[in-house]
Amino acid sequence: MIGGIDFKQFAVTLRDAQGDVPAVVMHYGVFIQNVFDFIIVAFAIFMAIKLMNKLNRKKEEAPAAPPAPSKEEVLLSEIRDLLKEQNNRS
Repeated sequence: MIGGIDFKQFAVTLRDAQGDVPAVVMHYGVFIQNVFDFIIVAFAIFMAIKLMNKLNRKKEEAPAAPPAPSKEEVLLSEIRDLLKEQNNRS
């Protein structure tokens, strides 16, 4: 993704080696590489979750079909229609 750059090799020598004492080196490149890897993985997970949420939202937004009217509602609407017809005739 970044052209094969490996930050792990970056370091600062704080104290040179003297005799049997090894050099004191701070490898800041390891930290930079870990932060960069974390950002890439976090971004990928963020985008995956964002996509899943978007797909779930579309499912929820689909309007549910209205339930069929109960027998009582059908009967009451028939009575209403009959009463309207009788009023229109008179």
